[in-house]
Amino acid sequence: MRVTILQRDIVWGNHELNLSRADKAIDENANADLYILPEMFSTGFCTSPEGIAEIDGAISLQWLKTKAAQTNAAIAGSVAVEEQGRFYNRFYFVKPDGSVATYNKHHLFSYGGEHLKFTAGEERVVVEWRGVRILLEICYDLRFPVWSRNRGDYDMIIYVASWPTPRVEAWKALLVARAIENQCYVAGVNRVGEDPNCQYCGGSSIIDPYGRTIAACADGVECEATGEVDMKSLEAFRKKFPVLSDADPIE
Repeated sequence: MRVTILQRDIVWGNHELNLSRADKAIDENANADLYILPEMFSTGFCTSPEGIAEIDGAISLQWLKTKAAQTNAAIAGSVAVEEQGRFYNRFYFVKPDGSVATYNKHHLFSYGGEHLKFTAGEERVVVEWRGVRILLEICYDLRFPVWSRNRGDYDMIIYVASWPTPRVEAWKALLVARAIENQCYVAGVNRVGEDPNCQYCGGSSIIDPYGRTIAACADGVECEATGEVDMKSLEAFRKKFPVLSDADPIE
């Protein structure tokens, strides 16, 4: 499966411009099976979502459905959503047939006050796409290995993020750790640029189950990178070196 990660410089609160630029970037990187955008790719990361969050994700979700159909690829990323009076940091995974998988961010970023306005999700979500089982995660979830633990139910993790520059080395190290300990591929897609609160330098990459980087975006700039998820190689590695079968049980 061919995966393209899209490291974006998100314009604060400007849905139309951010979607237009993402649309262009996808067109310029044709023939992927899956495109991944950062956390809150249409607005930038907000902890005060009033006036920014989309009602039921309508604007971004419609664009995701249209673009997935046009490209015959899945497109993924998170959006600030208002639903029945509550706010969610919602990960959308949209397939070309219009079907949608959603994951609401479980670990809200209390250091930045995200928990004060947003509602945490309670369910892990795994979606299957072109022979690959994919766990959906958002930013701060990366710091919590029990939540991300491979229970034999996925082959790849996606982390979409707005991870600030001062902590970017933790981001990079934890992406590698999650790939190694869960014997899976990991795609981490972070933003660049700045918003009213933070600066971001990216560090987006695709990591293989050995912890090796197979594709990466340059730090500090908008760019894209593409890598291959090789299921035959992954299955052979798991069979030869069965780490997951020796893991401690989760109570």
